[in-house]
Amino acid sequence: MSESPAKRALVLGGSGGIGSALAQKLRSDGCDVTTLSRTADGFDITNEAAIKQALGKLDPPYHTIITATGALTSGNVQPEKSLRALDPETLAAQFAVNATGPALVLKHAQRLLPRRERAVFAALSARVGSIGDNNLGGWYSYRASKAALNQLIHTAAIELGRSHKQAICVVLHPGTVTTSFTENYRNHASVPPQESAANLINVLDGLTPEQTGLFFDWAGKPVPW
Repeated sequence: MSESPAKRALVLGGSGGIGSALAQKLRSDGCDVTTLSRTADGFDITNEAAIKQALGKLDPPYHTIITATGALTSGNVQPEKSLRALDPETLAAQFAVNATGPALVLKHAQRLLPRRERAVFAALSARVGSIGDNNLGGWYSYRASKAALNQLIHTAAIELGRSHKQAICVVLHPGTVTTSFTENYRNHASVPPQESAANLINVLDGLTPEQTGLFFDWAGKPVPW
């Protein structure tokens, strides 16, 4: 009796701290994993032509696609603490990386998702992108770009659900992870990338199509919009 083929997974940002840990975890779970990243492949999530070209080389199906890209700052510009620090170029750069890029990934990756099997698309967001949970203010560009990502994925989930009945399309808050990304911004406890990856995959494994379009934290708890 032949073995069933391995589930296939795609991780965007696969050379980063969380991305590489997610790829490792998926492989340990028996998935055939493909990764794309700027470091290893020159993959530029801010360039639609590059996204289309990279994803166009892949053949379906991919049962799990995770976008683990993102930027907390733009260049040497630190997160804004006040309105006086707002800069249009910084805002645009944050939106390009954190919101527009992942949405364009889904635009060009939806053909890779199986239509008649369980399919998962997840993008890493952040609790600070929650409007309802914002009690401190500041960090305008990062907050706004993650809030935009949440809306884009929520909206796309509605459309995707019409053609992919078993699809689960969500945004996830990984918590504070011990990576270079958060090195200067750890105001509370952080976890290693491997622990974060295990938490996130556990959340995805437990979701159903009825939960598509929602926002969950690393423990599987819903995060307010």
